[in-house]
Amino acid sequence: MTSFIPGFNNTLSPKAKFYMELAEQCSGLLQGQRNAVTNTANVSSLVYHSLLDTSVREGKPVNWVGFYLRDKANADSLLLGPFQGKPACTEIAFGRGVCGTAASQAKSIVVKDVHEFPGHIACDAASKSEIVVPLTAPDGGVYGVFDIDSSETDAFDDYDRMGLEAIAAMVVEASDF
Repeated sequence: MTSFIPGFNNTLSPKAKFYMELAEQCSGLLQGQRNAVTNTANVSSLVYHSLLDTSVREGKPVNWVGFYLRDKANADSLLLGPFQGKPACTEIAFGRGVCGTAASQAKSIVVKDVHEFPGHIACDAASKSEIVVPLTAPDGGVYGVFDIDSSETDAFDDYDRMGLEAIAAMVVEASDF
């Protein structure tokens, strides 16, 4: 059971509680399964539908949740993995767009307005803000990224970042990449 997420300091915030419950649900989905495709498919679906259904999003709907995974044939490239939402870009180079930048820097990026992010790749014109969390390997390398888009600007905050980082870490720990 996930009762604590680093950074939440056991807060009683509704959004922190939402992410702790979501992480617990993810833990159940990941239990006993090591396949990275299976795990990222289930987590993208759970997170997408949970973010759509919760009242803690305060009118900031998500329109895309998914994973880009490092290409085994070209280590400087991310390939589209399991996702929920409209069709997406199939390949993103490290260092390009929000996903490629998060992968190359191995750090989460929260973008309040994608139109102000240099080099943003517009896979869906409806997306206005984005959060990307790297799937960081124990050695500091990156297996891929966890990408969430919203049709509203300024849709993601530190609670989202911390909650999604915790979920991404669970996916990495539970999966064979």
